[in-house]
Amino acid sequence: MTTNTYDQTVATIKIAGRFDAHQVTQVQQEVDSLLAGGARYIIIDLADVNFVDSSALAVMVRGMKRCRERGGELLLCAMRQPVRIIFELTRMDRAFRIFENEDAARAAVAG
Repeated sequence: MTTNTYDQTVATIKIAGRFDAHQVTQVQQEVDSLLAGGARYIIIDLADVNFVDSSALAVMVRGMKRCRERGGELLLCAMRQPVRIIFELTRMDRAFRIFENEDAARAAVAG
């Protein structure tokens, strides 16, 4: 997992491999840290993720709620087909704004 901060309010978390119970705690801590540091918009880059489980979905929903409490949003980008199918089956694709890539997500935040 890597994190890039573009300004005080926008940050990207890049996750790789399986986003499951083994990574959830680390991602949750990173989201909490970014929000505590003033971020309002968090982009989760899923380009290198091949699977998400229910605990990962729960962390993203919690992050989305916390971003919205601060007047921001949690955005997803670069979703591979196996992950997109999971989002569609769980109807989570309706809860999140999903972008083709990180640049598109940042552009949406910018304006």
